[in-house]
Amino acid sequence: MIEALFSFLGGSVFRMIWGEVSAWYNKRQDHAHEIERMRLQSEMEDKAHERMQAALTLQHQLGIQMVEAKAEADVAVAEASAFAKVMENAFKPTGWAIVDIWNGIIRPSAATIALTLWVLKLASQNWKMDEWDVTLAGTVLGFFFADRSLGKRGK
Repeated sequence: MIEALFSFLGGSVFRMIWGEVSAWYNKRQDHAHEIERMRLQSEMEDKAHERMQAALTLQHQLGIQMVEAKAEADVAVAEASAFAKVMENAFKPTGWAIVDIWNGIIRPSAATIALTLWVLKLASQNWKMDEWDVTLAGTVLGFFFADRSLGKRGK
């Protein structure tokens, strides 16, 4: 009878208990794996979100920089256009004879007076040029020759 009891407990009941314990243990492991998988997925989604936010921020900053560069370029074009128009209008005759004569002779007259004063200064120094005279001569020669020849290249 004890053998039958051991046989009964060893067979059916033991398998039933072992089946329940192993099912509980498997469910516990599955639950732990599911929790770990959810945690890892959440971390991956957080990192993907951070990367997306960084990319959007960078795109936003680049967009702003592009708008600023375009605005600066537009302002530069407008300024250059306005300057060209002013320079074009500066040399148009006004229609008043006295004003047109004055505008025609003022620059050459000022240059002639300045040149005459400089020649008189050089004559008073026995034609010896000091540092100021050399600087002035270099500036005048640079303006009249280099500046004008470079201006002709651009046209």
